[in-house]
Amino acid sequence: MATDVSFFTLFCPFQLALGQGARRMHVSAAFSAKAKVSMSRFETTSYVNYEKLQSNIDIVRKRLNRPLTLSEKIVYGHLDDPHNQDIDRGRTYLRLRPDRVAMQDATAQMAMLQFISSGLPRVAVPSTIHCDHLIEAATGGPEDLAKAKDVNLEVYNFLASAGAKYGVGFWKPGSGIIHQIILENYAYPGVLLIGTDSHTPNGGGLGSICIGVGGADAVDVMAGIPWELKCPNVIGVKLTGSLSGWTSPKDVILKVAGILTVKGGTGAIVEYHGPGVDSISCTGMATICNMGAEIGATTSVFPYNHRMKTYLEKTGRGDIAALSDEFSHLLVPDEGCVYDQVIELNLDELKPHINGPFTPDLCHPVSEIGAVAKKNDWPLEVKVGLIGSCTNSSYEDMGRAASLAKQALDKGLKCKAQFTVTPGSEQIRATIERDGYVSTIGQNIHAVSMHDLCAFVLRCRRDVKKGEKNTIVTSFNRNFTARNDANPATHAFVTSPEIVVAMAIAGTLDFDPETDYLTSASGEKFMLEPPCGDELPARDFDPGQDTYQQPPPDGSSLKVDVNPQSNRLQLLEPFDRWNGGDLEDLQVLIKVKGKCTTDHISAAGPWLKFRGHLDNISNNMLIGAVNIDNDGINSIKNQLTGELGGVPDVARHYKANGLSWVVVGDDNYGEGSSREHAALEPRHLGGLAIIVKSFARIHETNLKKQGMLPLTFSSPDDYDKIRPDSKISIKGLKGFTPGTPLTAVVKHRDGSTDSLELNHTFNETQIEWFQAGSALNRMKAMQ
Repeated sequence: MATDVSFFTLFCPFQLALGQGARRMHVSAAFSAKAKVSMSRFETTSYVNYEKLQSNIDIVRKRLNRPLTLSEKIVYGHLDDPHNQDIDRGRTYLRLRPDRVAMQDATAQMAMLQFISSGLPRVAVPSTIHCDHLIEAATGGPEDLAKAKDVNLEVYNFLASAGAKYGVGFWKPGSGIIHQIILENYAYPGVLLIGTDSHTPNGGGLGSICIGVGGADAVDVMAGIPWELKCPNVIGVKLTGSLSGWTSPKDVILKVAGILTVKGGTGAIVEYHGPGVDSISCTGMATICNMGAEIGATTSVFPYNHRMKTYLEKTGRGDIAALSDEFSHLLVPDEGCVYDQVIELNLDELKPHINGPFTPDLCHPVSEIGAVAKKNDWPLEVKVGLIGSCTNSSYEDMGRAASLAKQALDKGLKCKAQFTVTPGSEQIRATIERDGYVSTIGQNIHAVSMHDLCAFVLRCRRDVKKGEKNTIVTSFNRNFTARNDANPATHAFVTSPEIVVAMAIAGTLDFDPETDYLTSASGEKFMLEPPCGDELPARDFDPGQDTYQQPPPDGSSLKVDVNPQSNRLQLLEPFDRWNGGDLEDLQVLIKVKGKCTTDHISAAGPWLKFRGHLDNISNNMLIGAVNIDNDGINSIKNQLTGELGGVPDVARHYKANGLSWVVVGDDNYGEGSSREHAALEPRHLGGLAIIVKSFARIHETNLKKQGMLPLTFSSPDDYDKIRPDSKISIKGLKGFTPGTPLTAVVKHRDGSTDSLELNHTFNETQIEWFQAGSALNRMKAMQ
């Protein structure tokens, strides 16, 4: 789209949130006879070895004697021991050798603190830190970035110096959103990458297997230890037809989320295939994979095609594209492969969708949302429209959104809702500015902020008070209660950038751009034409400013200082080992009612600044969870004093008095982010077990890594047998073995007891983590 987009400054109230710096990393041509590709001239060389991938795949295919899905090829192609690894989808644990680690600044603090505690001198695989989450978009780009550098100076210095010492690349604040940087630089067909953010699967848009993990998992990989993953099931999504008109890639995942729900993808990789794939751009595929985190999927992936090849070439990686062409048979599913479940979507028939409020799987066609909202008494007026985040912030997203805004301005219309846009990286910012999209913005530029822009809404909204019902529409991925603006009454909906713009122009939720009219400034009725926008810039991307810090070849002489008096950073102390016996008389700290995401367990927002200080951030533990005893939030009864108190306060009191405790929860406990602090905080404050109906994948693993016992009721109805004042003894730990349930003896205040069977998913290695007190303790003991 070559349209001049100077309208951005006129489309009031409208603000464009943009970034300051990060040069695209060019890939050097360093092929060898073994089909290796150097990934970057800025860092320790990382190699793609398709011949090794081919060898492992051949070994596994011969052993299994069946065709393989694409995800199986990539995952099994990275097995530590393909000859002897037990492979059974949904049952066995795989030991894998990932190619790369990526960490965002909020989670990198704890990951690097854990790596420092390991005593190892340098990371064993290429790794990077990306500063994106700690920048708050509030005023304008230069101002917000300057403030972030000032407020977070201690943390940035820690991450930069730790990166330099231990061989980790450092993307400075202003570079852009981690997942967009990965797509532009590090993802490529066939790679296995892990990242300390739940939306790491974004890289599946480039044919990569990219998996979100906790910091302790990242430490394993950075230490050169094989990384464990439960062998994923594979859900196939067959796409036919083609996208057109108002329907966008976002609608694919919104529809899939409605089908599978927030836990339907747990333990599985979602693999898209079929003729409809070719109608989706590479960044559109990334959007779909990104939001796969909202259905609990391990990750999502698309097969290699010409759209990926073009994107690789446009981002300076034509050499990798050529090699991917040569080995393309490895980068698509085998003919005749079998999926555990198949969903079919005809893109010709798919309509624009909008999901919410309060959960990302509540799916509605845009044509029906108005009637549904009226029936449920959801506010129709759209107060705020937000475009961007790690889900929808590509060049194509910006162009399609701009084409709609331009139409409205041509008719003399102003946006009725507050409106903010965030391009995904400095490269996107620089390119859309060069191409005329923001030619008249001048210095009124906001910094790329946290990928969910919650800080912008929280700081800048003056239109509603906390507790006042209102509606916002975003192109983000999550819409949990209070996530965007700390207001539990905000009804947040997720949809495509195109629908966000249309609803922000109309100012109402019951506007369907496919059928409804707008009125121009002159009184003329008109309909918006379907959005249009170039998939990629006609010229190469403009890399913008360079904010990448390459680690030195040898950082052993460098120091990483952590001030003992700091309230932002704190060196870690090892957790206690298992005492060798059963866990007796654990006090129920809280029996959680209903949905309990990692946002409920360890809130973000103002707590982000404490992500490197375990004791301080533990003051937010479970402060968002609903107590079944009184339907209160952060209000539980201290069973030692009889008084009500905050959850972390009561937990600290129990710990000070030598009373260990347990949390009881509902379904899909720990849904959401890869937030490792949600596992570290309970362990730090004296918790030993979490007993629930079911877990989200990442959170369950995070708990295991920290020496906690994540256990599930063999009979979900047993949840009802536990009372908020019960004590629980967990029996059978002396014979703790994979596949053998444990027993909970529940003692009630009235003297009665219940005996419940508890299931677990521990394997032998994970049982060793529990016995050692944590995975990190076990790692150090093995050195």
